[in-house]
Amino acid sequence: MTETPDPETGFLEQLGQRVRTMRALRGMSRKVLAKVSGISERYIAQLESGKGNVSIVLLRRVSNAMGAHLEDLIPSSEPSPDWPVLRDLVRKATANQIAQAKDVLAGNGASPQRASFAGIALIGLRGAGKSTLGRMLAKKIGWSFVELNKEIEAQNGLSVAEIIALYGQEGFHRMEQAALANLLARKELMVLATGGGIVSEPVTFDLVLSSFYTIWLKAEPEEHMARVRAQGDLRPMADDRSAMSELRTILVSREPLYARASAVVDTAGLRVDDAAARLIDAVAPVLQSQPRMFARG
Repeated sequence: MTETPDPETGFLEQLGQRVRTMRALRGMSRKVLAKVSGISERYIAQLESGKGNVSIVLLRRVSNAMGAHLEDLIPSSEPSPDWPVLRDLVRKATANQIAQAKDVLAGNGASPQRASFAGIALIGLRGAGKSTLGRMLAKKIGWSFVELNKEIEAQNGLSVAEIIALYGQEGFHRMEQAALANLLARKELMVLATGGGIVSEPVTFDLVLSSFYTIWLKAEPEEHMARVRAQGDLRPMADDRSAMSELRTILVSREPLYARASAVVDTAGLRVDDAAARLIDAVAPVLQSQPRMFARG
């Protein structure tokens, strides 16, 4: 007869799974998380396997290192997939906004206006081809091409690596959301290449989904890694000995979020020109469905 795990064991296992998933969503290796949090890699491994003797202080250090909130790691039943977005909006809301939200939820307020269409956004892991294919698509349809990470750097006068080193993951994602808001304020159609980890920020990713026709550029993990290394990317995930294992973990954790895109373009095994042609085919129905909006394309 199989023994039923006691509630404490089950809780620790769920906690470990949530820490592992959150780390993967952030694109952090176990080694990097250990370094940023000041906690040993061995302890992080025990925590993620459900065998950690967890103290609230150490758990707080882990959540802070990932730019997450402590309660995000505590296993609980979330009412809907939109809950993380609502939760983050409430955290940042003013008292007046919260009062308005209460009225809407109670059925006493007007429905919020839908975000205006801003163009096409490409999401996916590093090495998916967002920059290369995005430029080719933008040139083909006559729109501007924007890399969100470069916008963040331009608006803050720092590289992404410097921003993360100075302000941590939470600071970077704050600047990412501000840069996206600034782009949307331009009211110009664009092809936007996002950072691979944008899906880990519920409010920012929801803004992308509601403002753009979003396409997930998908490839095999080996292709992602080969392309990143070919670009000379020496960030931790690219030269860690366990990089392939970490990359697979990140992909598995992010797949349900990437799958929220309007369309998927699988570039596995394709040459650049063939992948670009497949991407152009994927956006054709959108361009044709609103001819006046896309007249200049």
